[in-house]
Amino acid sequence: MLFLLFQLGEERYALDAGEIAEVLPLVGVRQFPQAPPGVAGIFNYRGTPVPVIDLCQLAIGRPARRRLNTRIVLVHYRGENGAVHLLGLIAERAAETLRREPAEFVPSGITNAAAPYLGPVVMDARGPIQRIEVSQLLPLSLRDLLFRQPLEV
Repeated sequence: MLFLLFQLGEERYALDAGEIAEVLPLVGVRQFPQAPPGVAGIFNYRGTPVPVIDLCQLAIGRPARRRLNTRIVLVHYRGENGAVHLLGLIAERAAETLRREPAEFVPSGITNAAAPYLGPVVMDARGPIQRIEVSQLLPLSLRDLLFRQPLEV
């Protein structure tokens, strides 16, 4: 199975390539005043507004650094009702891939209720790589904010 590697601070993380629609350069993101921490805004993806989450801001409390290899990773996010939405993730140093079997990722031994998206880990010569579980990335309040369906009149 193929994974996209990226960094949050100095630590390495992985996203299942099967959940990724596209990896894009860091394009202009329209910010929203008073947005919750981690919500970078929206961007135009082929005529469709797509919400964007800054993974660094969400996970470690600082915005992602604007580098040549900082990317918007467009993922398929499955909502609570089963609907699939596009979600942009700003990720630093998203320039490497890793091929591993899912069973090679093992529990880290640390559970963090505030970050349920932190999945199992795999080790390589440079240290641990932790998998990010896209389906667990957004708390319910944020999921409702980003993907709430308008009420029909």
